[in-house]
Amino acid sequence: MIGRLNHVAIAVSDLKAGVAVYGGALGAKVSEPQDEPDHGVRVVFVELPNSKVELLEPLGENSPIAKFLEKNPMGGIHHVCYEVEDLLAARDKLKAAGLRVLGDGEPRIGAHGKPVLFLHPKDFCGTLTELEQI
Repeated sequence: MIGRLNHVAIAVSDLKAGVAVYGGALGAKVSEPQDEPDHGVRVVFVELPNSKVELLEPLGENSPIAKFLEKNPMGGIHHVCYEVEDLLAARDKLKAAGLRVLGDGEPRIGAHGKPVLFLHPKDFCGTLTELEQI
């Protein structure tokens, strides 16, 4: 059902500092920051030959990333994202197996402009998991 790893998302309290590490120290190509108000984050994508790293900074106090950083002040891995060919079919298969889709279960548009869903970390080895329609 899942395809390739699309990205690993890392929560950061200072996006500019994160860009300095990945774009400066590691020499990676980093996208321009983009605000994603529907998700409460500002993001950049670090381009890798085989995948991406997404750096997430909270947009406001009610951001889920702000809550994550309260518990993890140094930041850290927030979620992993896998590509799927048919997001609705994947959702239905997971729900039929008793696994939890977060929110209302309906896809939202993610930072790549494609539909996404998030899956409950307790059902996925303690890892918040995002599925993205390819």
